[in-house]
Amino acid sequence: MSDVLQQLGDILAERRDADPDTSYVAQLHHKGLNKILEKIGEEATEAIIAAKDAERSGDVSDVVYETADLWFHSLVALSHLGQSPQAVIDELARRFGMSGIEEKASRQK
Repeated sequence: MSDVLQQLGDILAERRDADPDTSYVAQLHHKGLNKILEKIGEEATEAIIAAKDAERSGDVSDVVYETADLWFHSLVALSHLGQSPQAVIDELARRFGMSGIEEKASRQK
């Protein structure tokens, strides 16, 4: 699974400085972090709505689609800030064996 994220991270890094006329990712980077964050907010809202609809209908296909969009735009934000998907994978791995309550308490204030 992390191979897909690594490949996507590599593509996002390559396209960061690409021509905005030929790359959606380059367009987002060119418009800046606020535009990328706006897209994350839009995609999060769409994922929430899709999940609520799926609970009623039993069809989760839109949840998967919208979650993919949310992850994608979150990865664009990480790329914009000089981070790769590996940083998130490493953080998730660090949390294995730790309860959510314990992890939250371990954060520096």
